[in-house]
Amino acid sequence: MLVLQRGEADIVQTPYGRKGFIQGSEMKKQRESQCTQKTISLLSPLGTIQVRGCENGVHTIQILMDVAPAERSGAAPLSRVVNDSPAETSPELQRGVEWLQAYFSEPQTTGSLPLPAFHHPALQGGTFTSRVLQVLLRDVKFGETVSYKCLAEMAGTPRAAQAVGGAMRRNPVPLLIPCHRVISSSGQSGPYMSGKGDHLKQWLLTHERQGREG
Repeated sequence: MLVLQRGEADIVQTPYGRKGFIQGSEMKKQRESQCTQKTISLLSPLGTIQVRGCENGVHTIQILMDVAPAERSGAAPLSRVVNDSPAETSPELQRGVEWLQAYFSEPQTTGSLPLPAFHHPALQGGTFTSRVLQVLLRDVKFGETVSYKCLAEMAGTPRAAQAVGGAMRRNPVPLLIPCHRVISSSGQSGPYMSGKGDHLKQWLLTHERQGREG
């Protein structure tokens, strides 16, 4: 079962632009602006997932690993929203949460759902991490996998397979940007969440494979 609960809001400084991957000119314009962030907690088959964002986009997704991943079954997990004041949730944050709900309950539909904008420094335009994550998001679809080496080639840096691994570790919005789909050239799944979430990566890959077959 998926349950959403609203977190507390707080004010943080952010220099980043309004939509998607941020271009340098927008970053400069927003340097002195303030950003009000809120958190929604999603109780998922992986345990609690915290989605944090502002009116401009999703900042971070954190998988807390507070329970063992749920056993997969033929019945898709149900979802339910607990939200006393939905008007206070930014459309971008709500869009991200709805995408995650669909990912766990109706994974075959996610390809047609809009992703939220992203609003995190790692996703600013022009950086290696941003470029690699954009390529991953654009070109590696649900149920597919790609090796670190191949992703480096796709991003135009064929000798940067190790750096691609670093970019995956810096991904601030896992699941939305599917770093779990990047595996070793040997075919092994490779590390996830700095090795602490390897079992979650296996669960996600199985979830997508079965969702695609179904």
